[in-house]
Amino acid sequence: MTTVIRTPIRRLARYGYVPFLLIGLNGIGIALSSIGAPKFWLLLVLAVAIIASFLVERAIPYRVEWNHDLNDTLRDRIHAFVNEMLILLSVAAIPLLAAIVPAPGIWPISWPFLCQVLIAILIADLGITLVHLASHKIGFLWRFHAVHHSVKRFYGLNGLMKHPLHQTVEMAAGVGPLILIGLPSNVAAALALSVAIQLLLQHSDADYRSGPAKYLLALNEGHRFHHLKFAGIGDVNFGLFTLIWDHLLRTYSYDPARRFGTDDLGMAAKPDYPTAYVDQLVHPFTADGGCEM
Repeated sequence: MTTVIRTPIRRLARYGYVPFLLIGLNGIGIALSSIGAPKFWLLLVLAVAIIASFLVERAIPYRVEWNHDLNDTLRDRIHAFVNEMLILLSVAAIPLLAAIVPAPGIWPISWPFLCQVLIAILIADLGITLVHLASHKIGFLWRFHAVHHSVKRFYGLNGLMKHPLHQTVEMAAGVGPLILIGLPSNVAAALALSVAIQLLLQHSDADYRSGPAKYLLALNEGHRFHHLKFAGIGDVNFGLFTLIWDHLLRTYSYDPARRFGTDDLGMAAKPDYPTAYVDQLVHPFTADGGCEM
């Protein structure tokens, strides 16, 4: 049984969780990357973020039942591990890619490191948002993206519950343009950590508060609308980091009175979508792998 903590710690978690991850841990990651610290330290920061996510979801759960295993915890951990390794490999490959595709020297290397990271986040956010949107419109892409929309509960770890091919396409769209204009590897490392932290926040079961930031940042309050199970209704709030592009593309949606439960999640067109890890890898390649978007 999940225990909900009822102390002042709840208030601290409710209002402090987002700043702790967004500003605190990202800030540490940016500082470490700026001095060229070994990537091991960034993994430690990510570990702290994952532990914090686990604790806060139990201190202030949005839905207590979403803290319970639905025979999906091991699968989600495998998805998270595989996809996080893909992100790290993409960072490690940047020097090689830069050698193969010489950059035209556009990257503002002389700017403050924080500004460089923020620019990288905004550009990557646009690329990922556009691929995400396309994945809801193009049947072939939806086959792979559907893995992510098969979730039956909403908690931090399933932010990386994605088919690795779709994860690769999204990251290529986000990072590819940056590499072409000369993205430095240390900026890419800070960006990779930011992606992982953002996914924890965006899919969190924590009933945290972010104030007016929820209208600009792609946090869990807005992203729950994206996981509504009925075709068309969930085609909103595609951004990973921000909702800027959703406002511009007119795909933004939010209703502060709306509450969500388990029955609102998943895919109405395919309620029996495979749940095992290997089955989810194979299913998009099968004749039955397509379903209504």
